[in-house]
Amino acid sequence: MLAVLRNVTYRRLFVAQIVALIGTGLLTVALGLLAYDLAGRNAGAVLGTALTIKMLAYVGLAPVINALVARLPKKPVLIGADLIRAVMALCLPFITDTWQIYVVIFLLQSASATFTPAFQSLIPTILKDERDYTRALSLSRLAYDMEALVSPALAALLLTLISYDNLFIGTVAGFLFSAFMVAVTVLPRLSGPAGPQTSLWHRTTLGARIFWRNRRLRSLLALNLVVAAPTALVLVNTVVYVRDVLHRPDTDLALALACFGVGSMIVALSAPPVLDRFGDRAVMLTGAALIPAVLAGATLLTMLGAGGSRWWLLLGLWFLLGAGNSTILTPSSRLLRDASTEETRPYVFTAQFSLSHACYILTYPLAGWLGAAAGLGWAALALTIIAMIGSAAAFLSWPRHAPAASQEPTTEEQTVEQPS
Repeated sequence: MLAVLRNVTYRRLFVAQIVALIGTGLLTVALGLLAYDLAGRNAGAVLGTALTIKMLAYVGLAPVINALVARLPKKPVLIGADLIRAVMALCLPFITDTWQIYVVIFLLQSASATFTPAFQSLIPTILKDERDYTRALSLSRLAYDMEALVSPALAALLLTLISYDNLFIGTVAGFLFSAFMVAVTVLPRLSGPAGPQTSLWHRTTLGARIFWRNRRLRSLLALNLVVAAPTALVLVNTVVYVRDVLHRPDTDLALALACFGVGSMIVALSAPPVLDRFGDRAVMLTGAALIPAVLAGATLLTMLGAGGSRWWLLLGLWFLLGAGNSTILTPSSRLLRDASTEETRPYVFTAQFSLSHACYILTYPLAGWLGAAAGLGWAALALTIIAMIGSAAAFLSWPRHAPAASQEPTTEEQTVEQPS
């Protein structure tokens, strides 16, 4: 797997991704503790609102921003987005009211909606060999898991020495380092969209139209809903489970999030040979079957209780949820690459970024607001039902013998149509 790091361009971008995500992980822990200080038992509702605003920025702005910057060089776009994220993170230690969290999160995540799809669409151009690209996806998944493993562990260590508001400084440093690494990397020249400039509306909706015309990508839409359910439960309500239900110290919040990351990381490490043997469909639908079952276990744990063993059961369930998520997320970009060309790839990756995060607009409020109003058990039950619906849709919409994406009709999908 590590052989892919011999590519200098990919290696530098991968290092930038790791450092930025470690900073983001520190942000996750610190933001949860900040919300608890400001709102107490309603911290889940505050986090649910903040994360919903994040998703609105992703869903509403990502396609528009991509359409606006599609013809611009990737390097200044990536550097500018990183610098904006650093400035916004620098504002977080000075927040004194919950509405300020919402404003800063919206601006910070708007910059992320610019950076992430542009970054992801570069990788298939840098690594054209399928095996190299699959291994890069596993490494990328590992990098994302740093947010749920190394970052919480680092946060737990730092919390023994400093107050949580100083963790935001680590986030700023991560974004600045990411900008520096992009600046010193020679990026490939990408060919722009063919033909004359098309309308903003056409470019904004192109990725979504390609998604709708491709059967495997329609299945991926359903799998996005499956992933959104456990992610919302973990990110929104772990702080409430740890602090309010189980009465654990701050450092155990980091441990619980780390278990979620460990499960995901183990799957990502084993993904390349498993995908080579079983293929995308079998691996991704395994995750779609696992997640609703584990969420049902979390619901029973919350509603019925399990005495003094609840803490260890929580850690085990979070581990399995992380593993289930990774079986879906790690191979997903292979479907996107197969369904796009170099010209349409930024639009397809942006569509996945936007449409996948649209699912969180449903799950984050359920996890936060329903958990605060009716209890964590009802929130877990609602998320279990959502995961079951997404899983059933994924199984039904991805036929066992579906033709490869490249064999499906793509004449209209794969070209940037001329304005009428």
